[in-house]
Amino acid sequence: MSSKMVKNIIGVLLGNTIYALAVLLFIVPNGLITGGSTGLAIAANHVFHIPITAFVSIFNIGMFVVGFIFLGKAFALSTLISTFYFPFILSVFENTIGYTQLTTDPLLAAILGGVLIGSAIGIVIKCNASTGGMDIPPLVINKKIGLPVSASMYAFDFLILLMQVFYTDREMVLYGIVLVATYTIILDKVLVVGKAQTEVMIVSAKYVEINNAIIQELDRGTTMLKSISGYMKNEYPVIMSVVSNRELPKLNELVLSIDEHAFMVVSKVNEVRGRGFTFKKEYIQS
Repeated sequence: MSSKMVKNIIGVLLGNTIYALAVLLFIVPNGLITGGSTGLAIAANHVFHIPITAFVSIFNIGMFVVGFIFLGKAFALSTLISTFYFPFILSVFENTIGYTQLTTDPLLAAILGGVLIGSAIGIVIKCNASTGGMDIPPLVINKKIGLPVSASMYAFDFLILLMQVFYTDREMVLYGIVLVATYTIILDKVLVVGKAQTEVMIVSAKYVEINNAIIQELDRGTTMLKSISGYMKNEYPVIMSVVSNRELPKLNELVLSIDEHAFMVVSKVNEVRGRGFTFKKEYIQS
């Protein structure tokens, strides 16, 4: 077993453990409503008195079968750990720490629960796996009719929230919306952790010196884009480079030391793939 596979398995276990803690410490003790398979389990518990652990186990196994049929073996293997581990660790926590109410403020519970759930799902997805359950129907719909996964996932969560309106008050529905919104935002943030970089476009008459300085002093690649200035009609290339956030101040100082009149456009990018970022640098010896 490769080290990468071991890291992914550890990540999936960690993510599902965090998810279970969110359910036991914030969601259930404060009567919060949420989407996903956990939301369905809470609804089933209120209406039919089905234990949350039992419902999650049966539902996740059913969704695992659906994923295996419609999405293939590779996907099924990636969700196998989550499918069986989450109900297990939830049961372990139920029998040890129990449903512990860390705060009586439902808004604070919704925010903290959302942070934990979003972090948990993000960790699992970054390990090329799935938390199973209600993650699977949106993926099947996307494969069959091309509807974006996010759109159908939000729709399912909204419907699950509406299901819980019948046994909870309107205020709890609003807290549920806060919870779903929070873990959606945190999920997006977790997925780009360690991947976000800074793109810089530099316009200067001293492009040769600046280009060489970036390559030699920052050890970053550059791309020269052909351009013509709109007013003066000057024809010299725009230097494009991608650097880490830590390197940006050094790059700014470097450019201004060569040309204090240089024009720079700085923008954030969510992810950069290629040599020097997702692949190791290779140096060509002459």
